[in-house]
Amino acid sequence: MPRKLRLEFPEACYHVINRGNYRRDLFAGKGSAEVFERTLFEVCARFGWRLHAFIIMRNHFHLAVETPEPNLSDGMKWLQGTWAMRFNRFRGEVGRPFQGRYKAIHVEPGHALAQVAHYIHLNPVKAKLLPAERLREFRWSSLWHFLRKDRPACLDPATVLRESRNLPDTKEGWKRYIEYLALLAEESPSQREKLYGRLSRGWCVGSKEFREELKKDLKKQGADLDKLALLGGWRAAWQEEREAEWEKRLQAAAKIIKVDLKKLAGRKSATEKVLLAALLKATSAASNSWLAARLGMGQPASVSQFVRRFRLNGGEDKHGYQRILSRVKT
Repeated sequence: MPRKLRLEFPEACYHVINRGNYRRDLFAGKGSAEVFERTLFEVCARFGWRLHAFIIMRNHFHLAVETPEPNLSDGMKWLQGTWAMRFNRFRGEVGRPFQGRYKAIHVEPGHALAQVAHYIHLNPVKAKLLPAERLREFRWSSLWHFLRKDRPACLDPATVLRESRNLPDTKEGWKRYIEYLALLAEESPSQREKLYGRLSRGWCVGSKEFREELKKDLKKQGADLDKLALLGGWRAAWQEEREAEWEKRLQAAAKIIKVDLKKLAGRKSATEKVLLAALLKATSAASNSWLAARLGMGQPASVSQFVRRFRLNGGEDKHGYQRILSRVKT
């Protein structure tokens, strides 16, 4: 059966869900949730995502994510693939941890997105892990980070607070938000189903007008599919824009480490090549194929091997890497 078309556009918002294969408890083991959370923050940094809410439960996860660039598919491929590799290596297992392709529901920005965030934050209550008043104690949740000053830069509380009667981003504001969640949790099962049941089903959450606009875009995408495939369509144009951004970042990194890109060493694993590749992979979604061709590093798979070896050998603690990385990010 062919996969359904995934509509991607700048500033799109999604409710993303996936479960463990055969509903297994993926995140119950030691370190599993921690590694997934870290990988999630990495993908947000690499692909420029904004997280409005997330939760990592025993056998599934939820994300309320906004993509300033149309790159949900690329980012989810990296997130799930990278975490699966780390999970299998840690557990000494093989195979697919997830049940299959993730589910992504389009969400209208604003009120609908905030409703999805509330639903996500209330998952531990729904699973009867703790009462709503103690949600601040659930570790693997955006709410846990929102209550801290050192929250990751990718976490954006603005919509959640604004759509909860313009609460302030303060200790008192988050206390009132948890009280609000507790009120929502007191609704009867039938009322909760009416309010939240649709937030994890179907293909779209939002107003009638929002849904109709998305339908038009999906129909247009489907009708023009053959033409898009023949001409390269917007994906080819977008790829050109992405590669231009990667090149801009590469030029900046090369300037910082004082490397002439026109006079790179011939050896595929030359130090400056691997350093540049590591910097690009840490600060962008630059593909192995592009890096291999642009830097003369051989096959795409070799790029990952060289960068991994660089990290295992402590490369991120040498060559002033962290200082250079912070400059490349800006």
